Amino acid sequence: MKLENLREERILQGKTQTYMAKKLGYKYTSGYANIEMGRTKPSLDIAKRIADLLNTGVQELFFAQKLHEKSNFVEGEQFLEKGRRTE
Repeated sequence: MKLENLREERILQGKTQTYMAKKLGYKYTSGYANIEMGRTKPSLDIAKRIADLLNTGVQELFFAQKLHEKSNFVEGEQFLEKGRRTE
């Protein structure tokens, strides 16, 4: 995960860790702070909610590189449904 992006984006938008924690439903600020520091990995739902609060995408906040889109190509061979190969 690329957590520097998360912290930088939050700070750029002038939002505090306390604000983020409250919006995400954490009782204490440390619930959110632990995500930023990498002590806790957010669930996909929490990651999406964080991205929504910061008006950005999950990929931009949590990943160093763009994720690859699902592909039907495996080592140069194209597969159809249920594992059948094309010639």
